[in-house]
Amino acid sequence: MAKIPSLLSVRPRSLSSKVFLLAAIVTFAITLYTFSSSYSFRISDWSSIFSQQRQHSPCPPEQWSSGRWVYSPTSDLVNLTRPEQALSLAGFEGCAADREYHWHLGTDSEEAWNRFPKVSSYKWLPSSQCDVRPLNKAAMVKDMVENGGWLLLGDSITEGHFFSLSCLLYPHVRATPNYTENPYFDRAWEQKLFLSPSSPIIPEITMPEGFSIENTPLVSFRRVDFLLNGTQLDTIYHSSAFSIEPTDLDSQDPGSQYTKAESVFGDEGFWSLSPSEYMPTFLDSPPDANYGTLVVSTAGHWTTGTLRAFRDEDAGEDAGYGIHNVLAFFKVAMRTWATEVQEAITEYRINGGKRPKQVVVRAYLPGHENCHNIFEPTETITPWANLWYNWPWIPDFNTAFQELLSSSEFPDIHYLPIERPGRLRPDSHAGGDCLHLISGAGVIEGWSHYIWHFVTRELKQKDLV
Repeated sequence: MAKIPSLLSVRPRSLSSKVFLLAAIVTFAITLYTFSSSYSFRISDWSSIFSQQRQHSPCPPEQWSSGRWVYSPTSDLVNLTRPEQALSLAGFEGCAADREYHWHLGTDSEEAWNRFPKVSSYKWLPSSQCDVRPLNKAAMVKDMVENGGWLLLGDSITEGHFFSLSCLLYPHVRATPNYTENPYFDRAWEQKLFLSPSSPIIPEITMPEGFSIENTPLVSFRRVDFLLNGTQLDTIYHSSAFSIEPTDLDSQDPGSQYTKAESVFGDEGFWSLSPSEYMPTFLDSPPDANYGTLVVSTAGHWTTGTLRAFRDEDAGEDAGYGIHNVLAFFKVAMRTWATEVQEAITEYRINGGKRPKQVVVRAYLPGHENCHNIFEPTETITPWANLWYNWPWIPDFNTAFQELLSSSEFPDIHYLPIERPGRLRPDSHAGGDCLHLISGAGVIEGWSHYIWHFVTRELKQKDLV
């Protein structure tokens, strides 16, 4: 039988024939991919396939954050006339989650529609030292199924992150619960994203053993304001591991002695859980769970209002009414948290756990003053004119958390200082306050983009070293 030479075995003698042959190979490959795939061809989809075959230069979080916002409109739309237009301006095909739907998208009040389309027209450009593949929802979903999904823990800012992901990954995901049908569910109810059974990329995914399209979540959110529960925080407060630092007035009176309150908390409500409650879920296996990355963020509720035992009126506004003691308490509490989490992951591996498990701590983003009168990014971080809430001190909480996690004690917990892009976007806040963010403005989507890069590229490169 005569052998048919393959394309790669042909040896053209001229440069023009080599070029022609190369073009033929590329054309054949693109055609094969286009017609064999069950979803539409996109340049970003194609480039992500090639990117998996080549080495990437590192992009640590500091390099990601040292970039700038560039004006990059995606539409010729001049004014927002219908709320659904915000989806296309953001590049979303829809959103799977429905809790406070229009508020998350910034379209709940027609008076604020003047922010569009500009608020959705900026793109974050990281440092030129970074080699980060384009944000690709099909590839993200595939990674979440094959290598583990994300468990998000935090306050209402993290809930906004969950909502953004439900838009970013749509139509490949569906969400529960349905708040439209069940509006009585409160904000503490667990929210989940599942692989949609109608997603066209399902044939391209290698399902882990036991994975259930119907029952195994890709992303979940739990409202956990402090990462530890109230009982744990009260125990730390009363323990010898934590002591109150005297104010200047106290230090001038040797006879003064601080008496600890019965509880560290006041009357303000909060939601929180213990690692003993959420770590078993994180470490569980399909079909109940398939998480690879625990994403946490905290600082917004570490105030002298919620942690009333630290309220010191004599310290005054400039000293945050005793915020320095809240920060000292935060340091002790986060060491307790990191120790419990790391020990749980270590035990998981000792007991034979093989699936990747890592924790990322996203730096907390403070709010902006006068945000609704600003309509574009800034080039530098605006200094504080007022001392609202604990916002001016949040960088101190972030620094304390980063310093703690720089220790070799916590090899599976990684701190990501990626708050700078958000600090340059005072224009990106949702209606009603200057803390929460609009999904689709690019800030929250940037968190998802970098976390995806970090867990699928940076950590894998470290494992190869």
